[in-house]
Amino acid sequence: MPLLAACGGSGDGDSREGTTSGKKAQKLLPAYVASNVVAPDIPAKNGSALGFTRGVDLAALKTSVPKKLGKGGSIKVMSPFWGTPPKGDNPYYRTMNDLIGVDIAWQNQDGVTYDEKLGAVLASSDMPDVVVIPSWNMGGKIPSAIISKFADLGPYLSGDAVKKYPNLAAIPTEAWQYSIFGGKLRGLPQPSPSVTGIVPFYRKDVFDEEGWELPRTADDFLAFAKDVTRPRAKVWACDDLKWTAFNIFGVLSGSEKPLGWNQADGKLVYRVETPEYLEALEWTRKLYAAGVVHPDAKAANQGTAADRFTSGQVLIYNNNISDWWGKMAEQSTQNPDFRIAGMDIFGHDGGDPQLWAGSPAGIFAFVNKKASKAVIEDVLAAANVTAAPYGTKEYMLTNYGVEGTHYTVKDGMPVKNDKGNQEVVNAYVMLASPAPTIAHPDFPQIAKEQVEWQQRMGAFTRKSAFWGMQITEPARYTNLSNDFEQLEDDIVRGRKKVGDMQQAVSDWKKQGGDKLRDWYQKLLDDNGSAQ
Repeated sequence: MPLLAACGGSGDGDSREGTTSGKKAQKLLPAYVASNVVAPDIPAKNGSALGFTRGVDLAALKTSVPKKLGKGGSIKVMSPFWGTPPKGDNPYYRTMNDLIGVDIAWQNQDGVTYDEKLGAVLASSDMPDVVVIPSWNMGGKIPSAIISKFADLGPYLSGDAVKKYPNLAAIPTEAWQYSIFGGKLRGLPQPSPSVTGIVPFYRKDVFDEEGWELPRTADDFLAFAKDVTRPRAKVWACDDLKWTAFNIFGVLSGSEKPLGWNQADGKLVYRVETPEYLEALEWTRKLYAAGVVHPDAKAANQGTAADRFTSGQVLIYNNNISDWWGKMAEQSTQNPDFRIAGMDIFGHDGGDPQLWAGSPAGIFAFVNKKASKAVIEDVLAAANVTAAPYGTKEYMLTNYGVEGTHYTVKDGMPVKNDKGNQEVVNAYVMLASPAPTIAHPDFPQIAKEQVEWQQRMGAFTRKSAFWGMQITEPARYTNLSNDFEQLEDDIVRGRKKVGDMQQAVSDWKKQGGDKLRDWYQKLLDDNGSAQ
């Protein structure tokens, strides 16, 4: 997870630095009306997703959009796409457009190089009606462009206006607050659980067979890792665990810059200034120095941690929680004995961990400022369909396509065919999503384990001072923290020393870090804390 540069500066007249919260935000936020169309099997708790463990019964699917809201207009949407985009005139796109009542044309761009494309499109006069922007692409001048180039959706969604779109009304309020840019409600969000999304995964099948117990302290982990590493047999205890180290040692979030600030002893501190940050780097460095990390992780130039894990060369690795199901599904036919599980994050000293909440949304769709009222209403009609909850006809069509054409259901499990895998990806789901949901009819136990892991970890999760606030830092500080991530990686791999980070932090303070602290302090004084 890269350190995200969620920064920007001034753009046109309605653009400004800072954030919008308190009474000003309350006026902009849509009314929240919980969806009662389908009840989850596992209700959300401690910032977790909703959990569904039942199979899919096509005959029992509910309808959440009884009336077509689209007025038959045409919309062009630019969105990141990973893989090979399907042809525009395909059965999935046609059926979705018919359900919505809008002709949506997708301008899919390579997700890997999306940054470059975004900058060019936002700088041009010929911008599509809708542009999807993930938070990890909000570096440099992108936030100021968001403020100056995209429409205010408040007149259509604020307060009771959202009730025209029931599925949008059921999106959690925090996700909407995080969609306020430059004092206006501009984004259509994909809500995220507030619990950390990075899970330390372990080979449960191997642990069970060997009778190993999971370590419960940082020292125990290192000792265990030394015991189980056997380079001659091509088995190492772990892959790079820097992200997990930050969680074990209670380091403030590095996922987005504002989340890295918090109050300590009455003063605002940034994550890189904390003793926990250095302790996490030192511990990860010890893992590398002890030879318990796979050598390819040190070189970082071939293969992936997940592949090393599934091949049995690595027993523990960390990645997004989606890998819990992803790897299980991938390996179920190749290696029936394979079992993946998530290790609970422990405090480094064996006590409770101190975890920090992540942002309440991660990807946003924005509407061109030049769009007509009719276009905006057609976009919202589409988003109201794509935000339908699990267990509805609209959710099934958005996520799986057309029954018989793109998928079949067997024993309650929807299975995409080749056409489904080619066409039903990376498109309509990018417009807006329901409240965070985990559902795996093929592996209901995995869905249960994922949600329960989130709920256990959520019990130890706190919100830092600026959680849930969409903050635009002054442009002069845009690149101030850019070099820390590379330096972290060099330090844990032994190429640089911990002292080099202390020097870098000292330089950061002089080059603007202390002034940025003052800027955030004023923001805190004016808006109050999320805690």
